[in-house]
Amino acid sequence: MTETAALRTAPLRARAEIDLAALRANVRTLRAHAPGAALMAVVKSDAYGHGAVRCAREAIAAGAGWLGTATPEEALVLRAAGVDGVRIMCWLWTPGGPWREAIEADLDVSVSGMWALREVTEAARQAGAPARVQLKADTGLGRGGCQPGDDWTELVREALRAEADGLIRITGLWSHFACADEPGHPSIAAQLSLFREMVAYAEAQGARPEVRHIANSPATLTLPDSHFDLVRTGIATYGIAPSPELGSPADFGLRPVMTLSASLALVKHVPGGHGVSYGHHYVTPGETTLGLVPLGYADGIPRHASGAGPVLVGGKWRTVAGRIAMDQFVVDLGGDEPAAGAEAVLFGPGDRGEPTAEDWAQAAGTIAYEIVTRIGTRVPRVYRNASM
Repeated sequence: MTETAALRTAPLRARAEIDLAALRANVRTLRAHAPGAALMAVVKSDAYGHGAVRCAREAIAAGAGWLGTATPEEALVLRAAGVDGVRIMCWLWTPGGPWREAIEADLDVSVSGMWALREVTEAARQAGAPARVQLKADTGLGRGGCQPGDDWTELVREALRAEADGLIRITGLWSHFACADEPGHPSIAAQLSLFREMVAYAEAQGARPEVRHIANSPATLTLPDSHFDLVRTGIATYGIAPSPELGSPADFGLRPVMTLSASLALVKHVPGGHGVSYGHHYVTPGETTLGLVPLGYADGIPRHASGAGPVLVGGKWRTVAGRIAMDQFVVDLGGDEPAAGAEAVLFGPGDRGEPTAEDWAQAAGTIAYEIVTRIGTRVPRVYRNASM
């Protein structure tokens, strides 16, 4: 019996079930949204909490030609796990990072400024092999990326010089949207225009990138003019819409991949007026039954959803009663008496009437990205519908 099969049959405090067939279908759907571009499946932060190595392999099986991570360490983990034969790009570097290891692992690395270009060229000298470098332009997000004007001019000039010396290959020119999840936001057109200008300048100076890319998940779904040679799909790969304003996952043909559930640890009768959890922010309005869900903020359940987070128990929506604690929270079952061990579903695709990650995001005042990404390592991932 495989480890996943054993987890599926063993009684568990909690589980995050990962539907790999849904992930593959999402990748195929996203590729259809951008038929003229290659697709990068972003698997940073352990594939948004879904498991980077497993999800990377399934995304490749569904046609993703690239993988993306934030840190080089995340990319090196993929290579160490045998994820080969696919391009992997990593973009969040700090001084002294593992440049040589990245070169030797055949990674594409992002460079936003001169300090990074100097470090990667020195690493290339040491490695005796050219680095794959993608120059990032700050077109308006104001995070990573090189500023337009003199900074971009210098970075392009020195990168081309390093390429002529055989130390790097300029494999890409790229940027990132600030507000692509807000339809009609004026920054979208402004960033797209500036990106075209910065790319045109670099190419006029002699850069010959393999890929030019700026489209994230929302742009992939709604902005075909932004697709260029490559689209980078993060949250949409996992079946979550980038924002409620754009529509639901079903509106784009996507299906949520993760279902988070737990086994009730206790069901008990309590009288009316009984305080529940720290601070007694919830007091039972009358005689009732309480169910103890063995998940808490140490598992990634947002404490900000105290008193509001939805849970499906016995076919009915319940609401977190009182404060979410480190390891557990309570739901008021209203007199129903499921047995200890009964399933409590926090979120999933919604097929069985269960809440979704977006419902939890609304309850916590955050975004669905955070809900799935923060589910911690105490919660085992149980994979089903693998392609291999």
